[in-house]
Amino acid sequence: MPLLRIQLDSDRNTARRVLELHQAGKVHHETRDAARDEVWRRGRTPAAEPVFIGTTNGEPVRLLYDVEVYLDTTR
Repeated sequence: MPLLRIQLDSDRNTARRVLELHQAGKVHHETRDAARDEVWRRGRTPAAEPVFIGTTNGEPVRLLYDVEVYLDTTR
Protein backbone atom coordinates (compact mmCIF):
# COMPACT_ATOMS: atom_id res chain seq x y z
CA MET A 1 0.00 0.00 0.00
CA PRO A 2 1.23 3.50 -0.74
CA LEU A 3 1.94 5.88 2.10
CA LEU A 4 0.76 9.45 2.30
CA ARG A 5 2.88 11.73 4.51
CA ILE A 6 0.78 14.15 6.52
CA GLN A 7 2.22 17.23 8.25
CA LEU A 8 0.12 18.86 10.96
CA ASP A 9 0.95 22.29 12.36
CA SER A 10 1.45 22.16 16.11
CA ASP A 11 2.99 24.02 19.00
CA ARG A 12 6.09 22.87 20.89
CA ASN A 13 4.16 21.72 23.97
CA THR A 14 1.76 19.55 21.99
CA ALA A 15 4.60 18.15 19.89
CA ARG A 16 6.54 17.27 23.04
CA ARG A 17 3.46 15.55 24.51
CA VAL A 18 2.81 13.55 21.32
CA LEU A 19 6.45 12.45 21.23
CA GLU A 20 6.39 11.41 24.90
CA LEU A 21 3.22 9.39 24.36
CA HIS A 22 4.71 7.74 21.27
CA GLN A 23 7.86 6.77 23.17
CA ALA A 24 5.67 5.27 25.91
CA GLY A 25 3.82 3.16 23.32
CA LYS A 26 0.65 5.25 23.51
CA VAL A 27 -1.29 7.34 21.02
CA HIS A 28 -2.28 11.01 21.01
CA HIS A 29 -5.81 10.51 19.70
CA GLU A 30 -6.55 14.10 18.70
CA THR A 31 -3.60 14.43 16.34
CA ARG A 32 -4.01 10.89 14.96
CA ASP A 33 -7.63 11.72 14.14
CA ALA A 34 -6.56 15.03 12.58
CA ALA A 35 -4.09 13.15 10.34
CA ARG A 36 -6.85 10.75 9.25
CA ASP A 37 -9.16 13.70 8.52
CA GLU A 38 -6.46 15.31 6.39
CA VAL A 39 -6.19 12.14 4.29
CA TRP A 40 -9.94 12.31 3.65
CA ARG A 41 -9.65 16.03 2.78
CA ARG A 42 -7.04 15.13 0.17
CA GLY A 43 -9.53 12.78 -1.46
CA ARG A 44 -7.94 9.51 -0.36
CA THR A 45 -9.27 6.62 1.70
CA PRO A 46 -7.12 5.51 4.65
CA ALA A 47 -6.25 1.81 4.64
CA ALA A 48 -4.81 1.81 8.17
CA GLU A 49 -4.38 3.99 11.24
CA PRO A 50 -1.99 6.94 10.91
CA VAL A 51 1.50 6.20 12.28
CA PHE A 52 3.38 8.97 14.09
CA ILE A 53 6.92 9.23 12.73
CA GLY A 54 8.28 12.39 14.32
CA THR A 55 8.36 16.17 14.30
CA THR A 56 10.04 18.89 12.29
CA ASN A 57 12.43 21.41 13.81
CA GLY A 58 11.02 24.48 12.09
CA GLU A 59 8.49 27.08 13.14
CA PRO A 60 5.73 26.18 13.35
CA VAL A 61 6.54 22.70 14.55
CA ARG A 62 4.85 20.06 12.44
CA LEU A 63 3.85 16.57 13.47
CA LEU A 64 4.61 13.95 10.83
CA TYR A 65 2.30 11.01 10.24
CA ASP A 66 2.41 8.31 7.57
CA VAL A 67 -0.93 6.89 6.51
CA GLU A 68 -1.44 3.90 4.24
CA VAL A 69 -4.03 4.70 1.58
CA TYR A 70 -5.89 2.71 -1.04
CA LEU A 71 -4.72 3.36 -4.60
CA ASP A 72 -8.00 3.04 -6.42
CA THR A 73 -10.45 4.43 -3.89
CA THR A 74 -11.24 8.09 -3.49
CA ARG A 75 -14.07 9.81 -1.79
